[in-house]
Amino acid sequence: MGDSTNDILMPPALPTSAAELAELVTIANKTRSPLAIAGNSSKLDWGGIVIGAKSLVSTQKLDRLIAHAVGDLTITVEAGMQFAKLQEILAKAGQFLPLDPAYPDRATIGGTIATADTGSLRHRYGGVRDLLLGITFVRADGKIAKAGGRVVKNVAGYDMMKLFTGSYGTLGILTEVTLRVYPLPTTEGTVIITGSIDRLANVAKILLASTLTPIAVDVVSTAFSQHLEISNTPSLVVKFATIPESIAQQSAQLLEIAKGLGLKGGIWQGAQAAQLWNGIQTGIWGDSHSDLQCLIGCKLGVRLTAAVATIDMLDRLTDNTAKGVIHLNSGIGAIAIADSEHITPLRTHCEAAGGFLSVLQAPVDVKQQIDVWGYRGNAVPLMRQIKQQFDPFNILNPGRCF
Repeated sequence: MGDSTNDILMPPALPTSAAELAELVTIANKTRSPLAIAGNSSKLDWGGIVIGAKSLVSTQKLDRLIAHAVGDLTITVEAGMQFAKLQEILAKAGQFLPLDPAYPDRATIGGTIATADTGSLRHRYGGVRDLLLGITFVRADGKIAKAGGRVVKNVAGYDMMKLFTGSYGTLGILTEVTLRVYPLPTTEGTVIITGSIDRLANVAKILLASTLTPIAVDVVSTAFSQHLEISNTPSLVVKFATIPESIAQQSAQLLEIAKGLGLKGGIWQGAQAAQLWNGIQTGIWGDSHSDLQCLIGCKLGVRLTAAVATIDMLDRLTDNTAKGVIHLNSGIGAIAIADSEHITPLRTHCEAAGGFLSVLQAPVDVKQQIDVWGYRGNAVPLMRQIKQQFDPFNILNPGRCF
């Protein structure tokens, strides 16, 4: 067994039921044997390095559909179900889960929740915690617990679900989740606007203050625009999803705003648009760990008003070589950089803009030299207290967050 999750942890334990998983955790707790926790291992190397794990436990065999209340727009599945499989199930009923995580072909639902991994669709539908209605999980002592429920109006356990979203498997192991789903859009249209960053900032400001109703608005760096075959400049990528007449009207209005500011614009539809949004979803992290697209992958957040300026700063700092995207309505985004020396100035910028920068994906030697999470303020002591309360013997993913 290696010293960290960046070493090969094989073979994993693959429990086929919550009871089997609970038994494994009970034994680990009694013997004080730390565990590395994973779903399909697509993000096993994200965040802090797990130190001292004696074995790897995977939930990928916990992949059953529990209930799908089509009329209530909710679905309950085991946490090891792959994101792509869930979308296939929902699509048969004309529904979908409006999340767009990295590695959508491999990510599990539990892993997506544990890493709070979402993307462009957050603009319209919110983040992971906004779609999570109920959870069942195995505690660090091996007991099975529940929070929330299977109906939208049940708010019991809301705080518990907020805690588990983005906890990276350090507070408990998800075994079953209930999610809010939405009707699948039947018509979509994408508007691309390109040009100078200062004029893009003006468009973004006008768009956010307008009555237009996009479901996604992303500002994309120069290198990422080139990678996506959009342009050789930064770009603003906007998706509408409503009736065709409204899409046409809103697209025309946005293009007129761009034209008035001296920017170029166009409309992408069908397979071309689908490929573009897939590229935005996967292009920072790569399609799989065998084909990584970046050396250092970071998640960041800034005030909404600083989103475009942050992309500008990224371009200038890296001489237009870094891929980056920020979702305009949340200020959250992701970047891929090649030089670890850029981490500190980027983090300083994000913190000055009321946000953060966390290093999720990087070589072990880079992570050992930096503060991966970069948390500030009084949140750190509070999070450590919560970890101590949930997992006093540090059994679950030790070192991943603290």
